[in-house]
Amino acid sequence: MPSDVPVPASWRIALPHSTAAVPIARALVRTALSDIDAPADSDTAELLTAELVANAVEHTLGGEPIELVVELLPTGCQVEVHDRDPAPPGDLSRPRPGREFDVDPWQEHGRGLLLIRTLSSACGHRTTEHGKAVWFTLPAIPAQGGPSPDS
Repeated sequence: MPSDVPVPASWRIALPHSTAAVPIARALVRTALSDIDAPADSDTAELLTAELVANAVEHTLGGEPIELVVELLPTGCQVEVHDRDPAPPGDLSRPRPGREFDVDPWQEHGRGLLLIRTLSSACGHRTTEHGKAVWFTLPAIPAQGGPSPDS
């Protein structure tokens, strides 16, 4: 019996523990969002996914794969990156007012988590059975209507 409630779609893929994982992750997110009339901003989702994957590759040891999980929801999308290191990532809490840009703009590193905090609707991390998952959510983009009949 069909249901009127849409079932969330999700993708889960193991990625190599190398910089090659970043373009693979971006492509998966782009494809996932384009295949179902993008419930969220694809460019932002790709950027934040690249940051999460790059952080997992750079800040975790070993050759164990990392895992990317993309879930499309009626309210937007959620992206998670799972790795084998149980240590929490840097600060994913929302910056205090007036402290949004405490990162030195001339530093090569340190802006990824700032981007995730600033551009996502929510973000965080949780421990898992095998390490941790770091995640962000993006809201659905309202449908763009055509010109109104009165124009």
